[in-house]
Amino acid sequence: MIRADSPGRDDPRLLSLDVGGQIRHLPRRALGQLFRAGDLVVANDAATLPASLHGRHEASGEAIEIRLAAWIEPGDCPHFLAVAFGGGDYRTLTEERSPPPQISPGDRLVLGPLAAVVEHLCDHPRLLALRFASDRAGFFTGLARHGRPIQYAHVEQPLALWDVWTPVAADPMAFEAPSAGFSLGWHTLAAWRQRGVGFATLTHAAGISSTGDPALDRRFPLDEPYRICRATAAAVNETRARGGRIIAIGTSVVRALETAAAQTGYVAWGDGTARGRIGPQTSLRVIDAILTGVHQPGESHFELLRAFADDKVLHRLVLMAEAWQYRPHEFGDSMLIERQGRT
Repeated sequence: MIRADSPGRDDPRLLSLDVGGQIRHLPRRALGQLFRAGDLVVANDAATLPASLHGRHEASGEAIEIRLAAWIEPGDCPHFLAVAFGGGDYRTLTEERSPPPQISPGDRLVLGPLAAVVEHLCDHPRLLALRFASDRAGFFTGLARHGRPIQYAHVEQPLALWDVWTPVAADPMAFEAPSAGFSLGWHTLAAWRQRGVGFATLTHAAGISSTGDPALDRRFPLDEPYRICRATAAAVNETRARGGRIIAIGTSVVRALETAAAQTGYVAWGDGTARGRIGPQTSLRVIDAILTGVHQPGESHFELLRAFADDKVLHRLVLMAEAWQYRPHEFGDSMLIERQGRT
């Protein structure tokens, strides 16, 4: 549970945009009363990895921070895309962090009890492919001992791992918290159940949100693996068949479900990879509404919201959020956006 001195968790608020374009200010605890019988809420149950690793670049002896950013192979071999920084930590604004040491393919990084080899450099000086020397069990043991949650300067106190786990966290797959899930609580889930609102989960490896470099941030989100169990796929398809709404808790759920339905229009169960962006040219096939954080134009999360509403409507929403001082970031307030023009 987040400590009381962490920002944004006291009396959180909800800015709601309904299908007719009406905007309402609500306490977030009102979530339990907003959906109707026959609707289905889907959340991402990925637990957050301690994906920030401090250590040294063996060839130069210089300090380095590695932030794991995406799975290349989510199976037995620990193989990742990662973002590299020089010395320092989250207390320095990300855009002001020093660059990493001069890195070459084959270089070895010593990251506490873990060792990793740079497989290749991507076409950005901070983005590289890493393979860890240990097997999956050894990697997770080392990560648990040495890793820290990825953190940004707007949260002053160091985060513990449990601070970035949502109430439904299960398998450790995400690099940053699927933070829309912080809005969930057992009282809300109980209220939905009493109202006949269904609830299901999937697991999506949510990636990192910012590197401080605009050119690199424009590439996000990276390819992200997901897993949809048979029961969740069936619940989504059955809900849609009888005219119920699908409400996504977070952008990662939108990416997973829309990818899984891209071929046939029906959500397929099993493992997959969400590739590319969802934006204003995307025709949503599954999701009717999204609960998300407060995002700003230019962010990849905001780009996804453009699939739900046109820029004029979203501009009104952003102005209202600013006027009412809604809190952004992962521990901030929330927005509920229904897809405009749904018939």
